Amino acid sequence: MAEHTDVRLIRAPGLAAAPYAYAATAPAGARMIFLAGSCPIGDDGSTVAVGDVAGQAARCIENLQQALAVADARLTDVISTRVLVASTERSDLVAAWEVVAAAFGPHDVPSTLLGVSVLGYPDQLVEVEAVAAVVD
Repeated sequence: MAEHTDVRLIRAPGLAAAPYAYAATAPAGARMIFLAGSCPIGDDGSTVAVGDVAGQAARCIENLQQALAVADARLTDVISTRVLVASTERSDLVAAWEVVAAAFGPHDVPSTLLGVSVLGYPDQLVEVEAVAAVVD
């Protein structure tokens, strides 16, 4: 069983305030977990919450948590994320970000939020990538 450690989130007081840490470090000897992009795919393989950015972001987080659990990790072991939203509307990016930020709560890991032209699955609007670290 992996020992869940506190990922060290680093603030940058000389930079503008942001709703996430500017950097994070993994503990010495940590096992790094590189997760594929978590997609809004249901158990039957279909895209869920078609047309609903927030709904898709929520399913991405659910699927991310399942992948983390299989790797013997959890959200608090994540050291960075990348949130991809297939939209040119800033409001869609914000809608996805609000769901992701709420899921991580005070563990506000460094993150990049991107608007992209298209994602891999039919009707897919959101994808969440993550890197985690645990000490075995």
